[in-house]
Amino acid sequence: MVDKLLNSSRHDLEKRSNNIWVRMHIDITLVICLFLTLLLSLVVLYSASGQHPEMLVNHIMRTGFAFILMIVAAQFKPKFYVKASVFLYIGCLILLILVDRVGEISKGAQRWLNIGFTRIQPSEFLKVVLPLSIAAFLARDNIPPKTSNLIMAFILLIVPVGLILKQPDLGTAVLVGVSGFIVIFCAGLSFWLIGIGILGFVSVLPIIWNYVLHDYQKQRVLTLLNPESDPLGAGYHIIQSKIAIGSGGIFGKGWLDGTQSQLEFLPEPHTDFIFAVLAEEGGMIAFLLLMTIYIAIVSRCAYITYNAKSNFEKTLGASFTFTFVFYIFVNIGMVSGILPVVGVPLPMISYGGTSMVTLGICFGMLMSFHTHKKNLIFRK
Repeated sequence: MVDKLLNSSRHDLEKRSNNIWVRMHIDITLVICLFLTLLLSLVVLYSASGQHPEMLVNHIMRTGFAFILMIVAAQFKPKFYVKASVFLYIGCLILLILVDRVGEISKGAQRWLNIGFTRIQPSEFLKVVLPLSIAAFLARDNIPPKTSNLIMAFILLIVPVGLILKQPDLGTAVLVGVSGFIVIFCAGLSFWLIGIGILGFVSVLPIIWNYVLHDYQKQRVLTLLNPESDPLGAGYHIIQSKIAIGSGGIFGKGWLDGTQSQLEFLPEPHTDFIFAVLAEEGGMIAFLLLMTIYIAIVSRCAYITYNAKSNFEKTLGASFTFTFVFYIFVNIGMVSGILPVVGVPLPMISYGGTSMVTLGICFGMLMSFHTHKKNLIFRK
């Protein structure tokens, strides 16, 4: 009798605890995984930044702000995002046009807007807004969508991607384009259309190479094929990164003991090449730890997407999940020498503000899809 009462009390307590998180629209499993990623990020970043506590404090503040936005984004119902998508899309286009007209130029690229107290990179917002807008547009139609709606969806994708390419920012343009294309693909894009698209892309590659890519972008591709051809110039980044990763071995050289990062042979160790720092100092063990956390995050996002209640939530959730995986693949591939250097940070690990904020909003929207659905169940 006592055991039955204890089991009943424990069950009621667990149910009440779950209800609290759901009513706060927080997916506690996803939050725990993200928090573990943050802890690992702080450890690696302290070493990669040259043991500067100021950078660590800034990273904590930016990450905290991203977590706050994630919780705020989770409070809005999915219908709110459908209605807001048009205004967000138009607003981002206006910001991209302003970047083209009055944006700040840094390192030969015009990508930022100075708003007084800080600079913003509007193209980063498109990583959220573009798939959101396309998903909301296609959600008005049945699945698979009509051909006319597919054409309109591709127009919605091409316009902002073209403006980003003009900055120029090939890396962000590819990431934004992929995030939007995944929505179209998941909405029911037929394989024959995909085949035609691939053939069309291959046929225009010479035009892209000769008239779209800038000289430094062409050099990155050529350097990827043979980085040793210019070891002190264009190939320096990849060579030093590969040395750092390979020298880590299984157990690594130890925290704060990486020669490539601590002696400043490794370029941009706290942003684009932070994975090389992790691999050098933590070795294969640190790599497997990071991959385990990433797999847990992706699995949770995939679970939320699979159990979503509408086509809008399913297509948008699939885009967010796949884009997160794509970021990981591109960054690790870049620093490992199997992809060109395109300036893509390692998600939730690299030092940065705008990318962290956009990821936080994405995760917040996923939690909204999951927890608002559960609230409907509780109200029944």
